[in-house]
Amino acid sequence: MVAFDEMTGSGHELRPAYDALDRWLKEAPPEMLALRRSQAELFFRRIGITFAVYGDEESTERLIPFDIIPRVLTKPEWTKLEKGLRQRVTALNMFLADVYGPKECLKAGIIPPDLVYRNACYQLEMVDFKVPHGVYCHIAGIDVVRVDADTFYVLEDNARTPSGVSYMMENREVMLRLFPELFAMHRVAPVDNYPDQLLATLRSVAPRSAPSDPTICLLTPGQYNSAFYEHSFLADKLGVELVEGSDLLVRDDVVYMRTTQGPKRVDVIYRRIDDDYIDPLVFRSDSVLGVPGIIGAYKAGNVTLANAVGTGVADDKAVYSYMPEIVKFYTGEEPILKNVPTFRCREPEANAYVLDNLEKLVVKEVNGSGGYGMLVGPHANKAQIETFRRKLKASPEGFIAQPTLALSTCPTFVASGVAPRHVDLRPYVLSGANGISCVPGGLTRVALKEGSLVVNSSQGGGTKDTWVLDA
Repeated sequence: MVAFDEMTGSGHELRPAYDALDRWLKEAPPEMLALRRSQAELFFRRIGITFAVYGDEESTERLIPFDIIPRVLTKPEWTKLEKGLRQRVTALNMFLADVYGPKECLKAGIIPPDLVYRNACYQLEMVDFKVPHGVYCHIAGIDVVRVDADTFYVLEDNARTPSGVSYMMENREVMLRLFPELFAMHRVAPVDNYPDQLLATLRSVAPRSAPSDPTICLLTPGQYNSAFYEHSFLADKLGVELVEGSDLLVRDDVVYMRTTQGPKRVDVIYRRIDDDYIDPLVFRSDSVLGVPGIIGAYKAGNVTLANAVGTGVADDKAVYSYMPEIVKFYTGEEPILKNVPTFRCREPEANAYVLDNLEKLVVKEVNGSGGYGMLVGPHANKAQIETFRRKLKASPEGFIAQPTLALSTCPTFVASGVAPRHVDLRPYVLSGANGISCVPGGLTRVALKEGSLVVNSSQGGGTKDTWVLDA
Protein backbone atom coordinates (compact mmCIF):
# COMPACT_ATOMS: atom_id res chain seq x y z
CA MET A 1 0.00 0.00 0.00
CA VAL A 2 1.66 3.21 -1.19
CA ALA A 3 1.01 6.19 1.05
CA PHE A 4 0.29 9.69 -0.23
CA ASP A 5 3.32 11.91 0.40
CA GLU A 6 2.39 15.45 1.35
CA MET A 7 5.55 16.81 -0.26
CA THR A 8 5.62 14.87 -3.52
CA GLY A 9 2.00 13.71 -3.88
CA SER A 10 1.29 10.24 -5.21
CA GLY A 11 4.02 10.53 -7.84
CA HIS A 12 7.30 12.37 -7.76
CA GLU A 13 6.03 15.85 -8.60
CA LEU A 14 6.73 18.40 -5.91
CA ARG A 15 3.54 19.91 -4.44
CA PRO A 16 3.57 23.76 -4.56
CA ALA A 17 3.20 24.20 -0.76
CA TYR A 18 6.60 22.55 -0.30
CA ASP A 19 8.54 24.47 -3.02
CA ALA A 20 10.50 26.75 -0.70
CA LEU A 21 11.01 24.05 1.94
CA ASP A 22 12.34 21.62 -0.68
CA ARG A 23 14.88 24.19 -1.97
CA TRP A 24 15.97 24.91 1.60
CA LEU A 25 16.37 21.20 2.43
CA LYS A 26 18.48 20.61 -0.69
CA GLU A 27 20.81 23.46 0.27
CA ALA A 28 20.95 22.64 4.02
CA PRO A 29 24.04 20.60 4.99
CA PRO A 30 23.15 17.46 7.00
CA GLU A 31 25.50 18.57 9.84
CA MET A 32 23.52 21.82 10.18
CA LEU A 33 20.24 19.89 10.43
CA ALA A 34 21.77 17.56 13.02
CA LEU A 35 23.02 20.56 15.02
CA ARG A 36 19.61 22.24 14.92
CA ARG A 37 17.96 19.03 16.05
CA SER A 38 20.26 18.77 19.07
CA GLN A 39 19.60 22.49 19.81
CA ALA A 40 15.86 21.80 19.68
CA GLU A 41 16.29 18.97 22.17
CA LEU A 42 18.28 21.31 24.43
CA PHE A 43 15.49 23.91 24.27
CA PHE A 44 12.90 21.33 25.25
CA ARG A 45 15.06 20.15 28.16
CA ARG A 46 15.51 23.71 29.39
CA ILE A 47 11.83 24.48 29.11
CA GLY A 48 11.05 21.21 30.90
CA ILE A 49 8.64 19.77 28.33
CA THR A 50 8.27 16.18 29.38
CA PHE A 51 5.57 13.56 29.61
CA ALA A 52 5.30 10.55 31.86
CA VAL A 53 4.98 6.98 30.65
CA TYR A 54 3.06 4.92 33.17
CA GLY A 55 4.66 1.61 33.94
CA ASP A 56 7.98 2.54 32.38
CA GLU A 57 10.72 1.53 34.76
CA GLU A 58 13.56 3.27 32.90
CA SER A 59 12.36 6.79 33.54
CA THR A 60 9.23 8.49 34.67
CA GLU A 61 9.79 11.58 32.52
CA ARG A 62 10.69 11.68 28.84
CA LEU A 63 11.11 14.25 26.11
CA ILE A 64 8.81 13.79 23.18
CA PRO A 65 11.05 13.49 20.11
CA PHE A 66 10.70 16.62 17.98
CA ASP A 67 11.18 16.66 14.23
CA ILE A 68 12.61 19.89 12.82
CA ILE A 69 10.99 19.66 9.37
CA PRO A 70 7.53 21.29 9.48
CA ARG A 71 4.39 19.86 7.98
CA VAL A 72 2.85 22.35 5.52
CA LEU A 73 -0.83 22.82 4.69
CA THR A 74 -2.17 25.37 2.22
CA LYS A 75 -4.87 27.84 3.12
CA PRO A 76 -7.56 26.10 0.92
CA GLU A 77 -6.71 22.72 2.53
CA TRP A 78 -7.07 24.21 5.99
CA THR A 79 -10.31 26.05 5.10
CA LYS A 80 -11.94 22.79 4.02
CA LEU A 81 -10.61 20.93 7.06
CA GLU A 82 -11.75 23.65 9.48
CA LYS A 83 -15.25 23.66 7.96
CA GLY A 84 -15.46 19.91 8.58
CA LEU A 85 -14.17 20.25 12.15
CA ARG A 86 -16.73 22.94 12.98
CA GLN A 87 -19.52 20.75 11.61
CA ARG A 88 -18.26 17.74 13.58
CA VAL A 89 -17.97 19.57 16.91
CA THR A 90 -21.40 21.19 16.42
CA ALA A 91 -22.88 17.69 15.98
CA LEU A 92 -20.95 16.35 19.01
CA ASN A 93 -22.39 19.08 21.24
CA MET A 94 -25.91 18.54 19.87
CA PHE A 95 -25.57 14.79 20.40
CA LEU A 96 -24.50 15.26 24.03
CA ALA A 97 -27.35 17.69 24.72
CA ASP A 98 -29.74 15.15 23.20
CA VAL A 99 -28.57 11.95 24.97
CA TYR A 100 -28.74 13.73 28.31
CA GLY A 101 -32.03 15.39 27.36
CA PRO A 102 -34.86 14.42 24.97
CA LYS A 103 -32.98 11.44 23.38
CA GLU A 104 -34.38 12.10 19.91
CA CYS A 105 -31.52 10.23 18.21
CA LEU A 106 -32.35 7.08 20.18
CA LYS A 107 -36.06 7.39 19.41
CA ALA A 108 -35.23 7.83 15.72
CA GLY A 109 -33.03 4.70 15.73
CA ILE A 110 -29.90 6.61 14.70
CA ILE A 111 -27.81 4.82 17.33
CA PRO A 112 -28.62 1.70 19.41
CA PRO A 113 -29.76 2.76 22.91
CA ASP A 114 -27.50 0.24 24.67
CA LEU A 115 -24.43 1.99 23.22
CA VAL A 116 -25.46 5.04 25.20
CA TYR A 117 -27.02 3.56 28.33
CA ARG A 118 -24.39 0.85 28.84
CA ASN A 119 -21.53 3.19 28.03
CA ALA A 120 -19.10 3.52 30.96
CA CYS A 121 -18.85 7.27 30.26
CA TYR A 122 -22.61 7.92 30.29
CA GLN A 123 -23.23 9.77 33.56
CA LEU A 124 -26.72 9.48 35.02
CA GLU A 125 -25.97 12.59 37.10
CA MET A 126 -26.14 14.63 33.89
CA VAL A 127 -29.57 13.43 32.70
CA ASP A 128 -31.95 16.38 32.24
CA PHE A 129 -29.34 18.78 33.62
CA LYS A 130 -29.01 21.94 31.54
CA VAL A 131 -25.32 22.77 31.30
CA PRO A 132 -24.36 26.49 31.22
CA HIS A 133 -25.05 28.00 27.79
CA GLY A 134 -25.83 24.54 26.36
CA VAL A 135 -22.16 23.74 25.64
CA TYR A 136 -20.82 20.32 26.70
CA CYS A 137 -17.56 19.96 24.83
CA HIS A 138 -15.66 23.27 25.16
CA ILE A 139 -12.29 21.87 24.06
CA ALA A 140 -12.18 19.10 21.47
CA GLY A 141 -9.12 17.46 19.96
CA ILE A 142 -10.20 15.80 16.71
CA ASP A 143 -7.60 13.34 15.35
CA VAL A 144 -7.52 13.37 11.55
CA VAL A 145 -5.46 11.47 9.00
CA ARG A 146 -4.88 12.19 5.35
CA VAL A 147 -4.98 9.58 2.59
CA ASP A 148 -4.73 11.69 -0.59
CA ALA A 149 -4.62 15.30 -1.81
CA ASP A 150 -8.29 15.92 -1.04
CA THR A 151 -9.35 13.43 1.64
CA PHE A 152 -9.02 13.70 5.41
CA TYR A 153 -10.58 11.05 7.66
CA VAL A 154 -11.46 11.50 11.32
CA LEU A 155 -9.62 8.85 13.31
CA GLU A 156 -11.19 9.68 16.68
CA ASP A 157 -12.98 12.42 18.59
CA ASN A 158 -11.40 13.48 21.88
CA ALA A 159 -14.11 15.16 23.89
CA ARG A 160 -13.03 14.53 27.50
CA THR A 161 -9.71 16.13 28.40
CA PRO A 162 -7.75 16.31 25.11
CA SER A 163 -4.05 16.95 25.59
CA GLY A 164 -1.13 18.03 23.43
CA VAL A 165 -1.87 21.71 22.79
CA SER A 166 1.23 22.80 24.76
CA TYR A 167 3.37 20.83 22.30
CA MET A 168 1.67 22.59 19.38
CA MET A 169 2.65 25.94 20.88
CA GLU A 170 6.14 25.00 22.08
CA ASN A 171 6.96 23.35 18.73
CA ARG A 172 6.21 26.66 17.03
CA GLU A 173 8.29 28.61 19.57
CA VAL A 174 11.32 26.37 19.04
CA MET A 175 10.97 26.54 15.25
CA LEU A 176 10.83 30.35 15.35
CA ARG A 177 14.05 30.39 17.37
CA LEU A 178 15.93 27.85 15.26
CA PHE A 179 14.74 28.60 11.72
CA PRO A 180 13.92 32.30 11.32
CA GLU A 181 15.09 32.05 7.69
CA LEU A 182 12.37 29.46 6.94
CA PHE A 183 9.67 31.70 8.37
CA ALA A 184 11.00 34.57 6.21
CA MET A 185 10.23 32.42 3.13
CA HIS A 186 6.65 31.55 4.20
CA ARG A 187 3.59 33.37 5.52
CA VAL A 188 2.68 31.01 8.37
CA ALA A 189 -0.58 31.53 10.30
CA PRO A 190 0.18 32.07 14.02
CA VAL A 191 -0.87 29.66 16.79
CA ASP A 192 0.21 31.79 19.75
CA ASN A 193 -3.29 33.31 20.09
CA TYR A 194 -4.69 29.94 21.23
CA PRO A 195 -4.58 30.86 24.96
CA ASP A 196 -6.52 34.07 24.22
CA GLN A 197 -9.13 32.08 22.29
CA LEU A 198 -9.34 29.50 25.08
CA LEU A 199 -9.68 32.17 27.77
CA ALA A 200 -12.43 33.93 25.78
CA THR A 201 -14.23 30.59 25.40
CA LEU A 202 -14.01 29.82 29.13
CA ARG A 203 -15.18 33.33 30.10
CA SER A 204 -18.13 33.07 27.71
CA VAL A 205 -19.53 29.95 29.45
CA ALA A 206 -19.41 31.30 33.01
CA PRO A 207 -22.69 30.74 34.91
CA ARG A 208 -25.25 33.51 34.56
CA SER A 209 -24.80 34.23 38.28
CA ALA A 210 -21.07 34.98 37.76
CA PRO A 211 -19.71 38.55 37.72
CA SER A 212 -18.69 40.15 34.41
CA ASP A 213 -15.07 39.23 35.18
CA PRO A 214 -15.43 35.54 36.16
CA THR A 215 -12.74 33.74 38.17
CA ILE A 216 -11.28 30.81 36.24
CA CYS A 217 -8.90 28.09 37.40
CA LEU A 218 -7.35 24.95 35.93
CA LEU A 219 -7.86 21.77 37.97
CA THR A 220 -5.03 19.23 37.70
CA PRO A 221 -4.66 15.77 39.26
CA GLY A 222 -1.16 16.93 40.28
CA GLN A 223 2.47 16.63 39.37
CA TYR A 224 2.43 12.85 38.88
CA ASN A 225 -0.05 13.05 36.01
CA SER A 226 1.44 12.35 32.57
CA ALA A 227 0.25 15.73 31.24
CA PHE A 228 1.19 17.86 34.27
CA TYR A 229 3.63 19.96 32.26
CA GLU A 230 0.77 20.94 29.96
CA HIS A 231 -1.52 21.81 32.87
CA SER A 232 1.03 24.20 34.37
CA PHE A 233 1.91 25.61 30.92
CA LEU A 234 -1.74 26.37 30.09
CA ALA A 235 -2.52 27.89 33.48
CA ASP A 236 0.48 30.18 33.03
CA LYS A 237 -0.49 31.17 29.47
CA LEU A 238 -4.13 31.77 30.48
CA GLY A 239 -3.11 33.77 33.52
CA VAL A 240 -5.27 31.61 35.83
CA GLU A 241 -4.52 29.65 38.99
CA LEU A 242 -3.38 26.05 38.69
CA VAL A 243 -5.17 24.17 41.47
CA GLU A 244 -5.46 20.66 42.83
CA GLY A 245 -8.58 19.24 44.46
CA SER A 246 -7.32 20.13 47.93
CA ASP A 247 -7.08 23.82 46.90
CA LEU A 248 -10.86 24.00 46.35
CA LEU A 249 -13.76 23.71 48.75
CA VAL A 250 -17.54 23.83 48.41
CA ARG A 251 -19.84 25.78 50.73
CA ASP A 252 -23.59 26.11 50.15
CA ASP A 253 -23.17 24.78 46.59
CA VAL A 254 -20.57 27.41 45.72
CA VAL A 255 -16.95 26.52 44.85
CA TYR A 256 -14.18 28.51 46.50
CA MET A 257 -10.43 28.54 46.01
CA ARG A 258 -8.20 28.74 49.08
CA THR A 259 -5.98 31.84 48.88
CA THR A 260 -3.73 33.68 51.31
CA GLN A 261 -6.49 36.33 51.51
CA GLY A 262 -9.13 33.71 52.37
CA PRO A 263 -11.61 31.78 50.19
CA LYS A 264 -12.26 33.21 46.70
CA ARG A 265 -15.28 32.19 44.64
CA VAL A 266 -14.55 30.25 41.43
CA ASP A 267 -16.89 30.50 38.42
CA VAL A 268 -15.28 28.35 35.69
CA ILE A 269 -13.06 25.30 36.15
CA TYR A 270 -11.04 23.99 33.22
CA ARG A 271 -10.67 20.48 34.52
CA ARG A 272 -8.06 17.97 33.49
CA ILE A 273 -9.39 15.31 35.88
CA ASP A 274 -11.51 12.41 34.64
CA ASP A 275 -15.18 12.15 35.63
CA ASP A 276 -14.60 9.26 38.02
CA TYR A 277 -12.27 11.27 40.24
CA ILE A 278 -13.83 14.72 40.24
CA ASP A 279 -16.23 14.35 43.18
CA PRO A 280 -15.85 11.57 45.80
CA LEU A 281 -19.40 12.20 47.02
CA VAL A 282 -20.85 11.26 43.62
CA PHE A 283 -18.35 9.06 41.79
CA ARG A 284 -15.37 7.20 43.24
CA SER A 285 -15.48 7.60 47.00
CA ASP A 286 -11.75 6.79 47.28
CA SER A 287 -10.71 9.71 45.07
CA VAL A 288 -8.39 12.23 46.70
CA LEU A 289 -7.95 14.18 43.46
CA GLY A 290 -11.38 15.77 43.24
CA VAL A 291 -13.51 18.17 45.25
CA PRO A 292 -16.30 16.88 47.53
CA GLY A 293 -19.55 18.61 46.60
CA ILE A 294 -18.40 20.05 43.26
CA ILE A 295 -21.14 18.22 41.33
CA GLY A 296 -23.75 19.73 43.68
CA ALA A 297 -22.37 23.23 42.92
CA TYR A 298 -22.33 22.39 39.19
CA LYS A 299 -25.95 21.25 39.20
CA ALA A 300 -26.98 24.28 41.26
CA GLY A 301 -25.71 26.41 38.35
CA ASN A 302 -22.95 28.09 40.37
CA VAL A 303 -19.92 26.81 38.48
CA THR A 304 -19.09 25.70 34.92
CA LEU A 305 -16.96 22.61 34.31
CA ALA A 306 -15.08 22.49 31.02
CA ASN A 307 -15.41 19.98 29.55
CA ALA A 308 -18.78 18.99 30.99
CA VAL A 309 -19.08 15.77 32.95
CA GLY A 310 -20.21 12.88 30.75
CA THR A 311 -18.72 14.06 27.45
CA GLY A 312 -16.90 10.72 27.09
CA VAL A 313 -20.05 9.09 25.75
CA ALA A 314 -19.48 11.06 22.52
CA ASP A 315 -15.88 9.97 21.87
CA ASP A 316 -16.35 6.28 22.57
CA LYS A 317 -15.04 4.28 19.58
CA ALA A 318 -18.34 2.41 19.14
CA VAL A 319 -20.28 5.69 19.07
CA TYR A 320 -17.63 7.04 16.66
CA SER A 321 -18.77 4.49 14.08
CA TYR A 322 -22.20 6.19 14.02
CA MET A 323 -20.82 9.75 13.70
CA PRO A 324 -21.67 10.15 9.98
CA GLU A 325 -25.33 9.39 10.81
CA ILE A 326 -25.14 11.61 13.92
CA VAL A 327 -23.74 14.56 11.91
CA LYS A 328 -26.46 14.18 9.28
CA PHE A 329 -29.22 13.82 11.92
CA TYR A 330 -28.35 16.99 13.83
CA THR A 331 -27.03 19.30 11.11
CA GLY A 332 -29.09 18.10 8.15
CA GLU A 333 -25.84 18.09 6.13
CA GLU A 334 -23.63 15.43 4.65
CA PRO A 335 -20.47 15.02 6.76
CA ILE A 336 -17.60 17.06 5.31
CA LEU A 337 -15.06 14.88 7.14
CA LYS A 338 -15.61 11.17 6.71
CA ASN A 339 -14.98 8.41 9.21
CA VAL A 340 -12.46 5.69 8.60
CA PRO A 341 -14.60 2.72 7.37
CA THR A 342 -15.40 0.84 10.57
CA PHE A 343 -16.59 -2.70 11.35
CA ARG A 344 -18.71 -2.87 14.51
CA CYS A 345 -17.74 -6.17 16.07
CA ARG A 346 -21.01 -6.15 18.08
CA GLU A 347 -22.74 -6.95 14.76
CA PRO A 348 -22.38 -10.73 14.07
CA GLU A 349 -21.74 -10.32 10.34
CA ALA A 350 -19.05 -7.67 10.88
CA ASN A 351 -17.45 -9.72 13.65
CA ALA A 352 -17.29 -12.80 11.44
CA TYR A 353 -15.51 -10.76 8.75
CA VAL A 354 -13.06 -9.32 11.31
CA LEU A 355 -12.25 -12.76 12.74
CA ASP A 356 -11.49 -14.00 9.21
CA ASN A 357 -9.26 -11.00 8.37
CA LEU A 358 -7.44 -10.12 11.58
CA GLU A 359 -4.05 -10.06 9.84
CA LYS A 360 -5.27 -7.22 7.54
CA LEU A 361 -7.15 -5.02 10.05
CA VAL A 362 -6.56 -2.65 12.96
CA VAL A 363 -8.68 -3.76 15.93
CA LYS A 364 -9.30 -1.27 18.76
CA GLU A 365 -10.87 -1.49 22.18
CA VAL A 366 -13.99 0.65 22.33
CA ASN A 367 -12.76 2.41 25.48
CA GLY A 368 -9.04 2.24 24.70
CA SER A 369 -6.71 5.25 24.29
CA GLY A 370 -3.08 6.16 23.83
CA GLY A 371 -2.48 3.44 21.24
CA TYR A 372 -2.81 0.73 23.88
CA GLY A 373 -5.13 -2.27 23.67
CA MET A 374 -5.09 -2.43 19.89
CA LEU A 375 -4.00 -4.91 17.27
CA VAL A 376 -2.30 -3.69 14.09
CA GLY A 377 -2.89 -6.84 12.03
CA PRO A 378 -0.23 -6.43 9.29
CA HIS A 379 2.48 -5.82 11.94
CA ALA A 380 1.32 -8.43 14.47
CA ASN A 381 2.70 -11.92 15.02
CA LYS A 382 0.59 -15.08 15.18
CA ALA A 383 0.45 -15.14 18.99
CA GLN A 384 -0.86 -11.53 19.15
CA ILE A 385 -3.48 -12.29 16.51
CA GLU A 386 -4.66 -15.40 18.36
CA THR A 387 -4.87 -13.44 21.64
CA PHE A 388 -7.14 -10.89 19.95
CA ARG A 389 -9.17 -13.63 18.31
CA ARG A 390 -10.00 -15.01 21.78
CA LYS A 391 -10.87 -11.51 23.07
CA LEU A 392 -13.16 -10.86 20.11
CA LYS A 393 -14.98 -14.15 20.54
CA ALA A 394 -15.43 -13.51 24.29
CA SER A 395 -16.71 -9.91 24.06
CA PRO A 396 -17.21 -8.66 20.50
CA GLU A 397 -19.14 -5.58 21.71
CA GLY A 398 -15.88 -4.27 23.24
CA PHE A 399 -14.15 -3.81 19.88
CA ILE A 400 -14.26 -2.11 16.49
CA ALA A 401 -12.05 -2.86 13.51
CA GLN A 402 -10.79 -0.73 10.64
CA PRO A 403 -8.79 -1.36 7.49
CA THR A 404 -5.14 -0.40 7.69
CA LEU A 405 -5.02 3.07 6.18
CA ALA A 406 -2.12 4.31 4.17
CA LEU A 407 -1.59 7.40 6.38
CA SER A 408 0.06 10.24 4.50
CA THR A 409 3.79 10.77 4.94
CA CYS A 410 5.86 13.92 5.45
CA PRO A 411 9.60 14.48 5.11
CA THR A 412 11.21 13.82 8.49
CA PHE A 413 14.80 14.15 9.66
CA VAL A 414 15.95 10.71 10.83
CA ALA A 415 19.30 9.02 11.44
CA SER A 416 19.70 8.19 7.72
CA GLY A 417 18.85 11.76 6.59
CA VAL A 418 15.50 13.10 5.33
CA ALA A 419 12.92 10.35 4.78
CA PRO A 420 9.10 10.05 4.67
CA ARG A 421 7.33 9.06 7.88
CA HIS A 422 3.60 8.60 8.60
CA VAL A 423 1.74 11.45 10.34
CA ASP A 424 -1.63 12.35 11.81
CA LEU A 425 -3.01 15.69 13.00
CA ARG A 426 -4.87 16.81 16.11
CA PRO A 427 -6.48 20.23 15.58
CA TYR A 428 -8.06 21.89 18.64
CA VAL A 429 -11.62 23.16 18.37
CA LEU A 430 -13.06 25.51 20.99
CA SER A 431 -16.82 25.90 21.57
CA GLY A 432 -18.34 28.57 23.79
CA ALA A 433 -21.29 30.90 24.05
CA ASN A 434 -19.36 33.08 21.55
CA GLY A 435 -19.34 30.36 18.87
CA ILE A 436 -16.68 27.94 17.59
CA SER A 437 -13.02 28.79 16.94
CA CYS A 438 -10.16 26.70 15.67
CA VAL A 439 -6.49 27.72 15.71
CA PRO A 440 -4.90 27.16 12.26
CA GLY A 441 -2.80 24.01 12.51
CA GLY A 442 -2.70 21.68 15.48
CA LEU A 443 -0.41 18.97 16.74
CA THR A 444 1.15 16.79 14.06
CA ARG A 445 2.31 13.47 15.46
CA VAL A 446 4.83 11.44 13.50
CA ALA A 447 5.71 7.74 13.61
CA LEU A 448 9.52 7.85 13.75
CA LYS A 449 10.07 4.15 13.02
CA GLU A 450 10.18 3.35 9.32
CA GLY A 451 6.89 1.82 8.17
CA SER A 452 5.23 2.30 11.59
CA LEU A 453 1.69 3.68 11.73
CA VAL A 454 1.67 4.24 15.52
CA VAL A 455 2.17 7.96 16.20
CA ASN A 456 1.38 8.08 19.96
CA SER A 457 4.17 9.57 22.04
CA SER A 458 3.70 6.81 24.59
CA GLN A 459 4.48 4.31 21.81
CA GLY A 460 7.63 5.96 20.43
CA GLY A 461 6.09 8.64 18.18
CA GLY A 462 7.26 12.24 17.92
CA THR A 463 5.82 15.61 16.95
CA LYS A 464 6.46 18.32 14.38
CA ASP A 465 5.32 21.88 13.81
CA THR A 466 2.24 22.29 11.60
CA TRP A 467 2.23 25.24 9.20
CA VAL A 468 -0.90 26.62 7.61
CA LEU A 469 0.17 29.03 4.91
CA ASP A 470 -1.67 32.35 5.08
CA ALA A 471 -1.36 33.01 1.39
